[in-house]
Amino acid sequence: MKNDKTTWNSIGLLTGAVIAILALARGRLQTGLLLAVFALWAVWMAALLLSPRIRRHRHSRARRRQTKKRQDEGISPPELFRLTGTDGSPTEQLLLRHVNHRISAYLRSAYPDMTWEWCEKTPERIILQGGTGRIRVFGVPDFDHADIKLDRQANISCDMIRIVPLAAAGAQTPTADNVPPNKQPVDPQIWYEVQGRKVLESLVADLNSRGHCRMILHEDGDVCVTEDTAEAAKGHLANFPEKVYWDRLVQVFERNGLAAEVTPAGIQVSW
Repeated sequence: MKNDKTTWNSIGLLTGAVIAILALARGRLQTGLLLAVFALWAVWMAALLLSPRIRRHRHSRARRRQTKKRQDEGISPPELFRLTGTDGSPTEQLLLRHVNHRISAYLRSAYPDMTWEWCEKTPERIILQGGTGRIRVFGVPDFDHADIKLDRQANISCDMIRIVPLAAAGAQTPTADNVPPNKQPVDPQIWYEVQGRKVLESLVADLNSRGHCRMILHEDGDVCVTEDTAEAAKGHLANFPEKVYWDRLVQVFERNGLAAEVTPAGIQVSW
């Protein structure tokens, strides 16, 4: 629409110029002026009609340069930037690999040498819709599988699993299945990521806003602070690891920006 309006305006100007030349000029001067006016009008129209194509060509060259730069930097092959429908492989593969990297970083925070693979035939569907998918893990003591939970807010959580044949399970002592959860082998890093982080971060933010700078984590999982001369419970940590794991748990806290030390009363956490 804009080009059409500009074209009609240019024709109007051309007509006005031609009439003025015919009225004011004679002989060779008139012919020269008419030829100049028509030549200028032809150049103007050519530029007007070709300008959209020139702009598209420039944008295309800029996209190619950007894609080549990304490829040279090793960010991603250029074909992965093509967006297709939900059934197209490039987009789904890009999303799957992104989530795979997040899962790997999550698990390797506890097991640096581990590798894993999906047990699901279509993990992309779980990633897009949310849900739980099972993976096979390698290089992890005491576990051979894990359930990865993905919600619609892109949060990831993990439950470690060991699958035992029924015959082997039946051969275990009857009391083995009755051991309380907090007596099972615990990895402090996984406990912190799965159960402890959310509670502790919320407590630290709340206590810090009210002037506190430390808290005590007791063996039973109670989180306490000192008010005047008495302790006051401010929260509870489910399945808090036993004392045998406290030295490793202190290291986990320190890696996550909290100062911690083991005391006779429990683990003192400062910020």
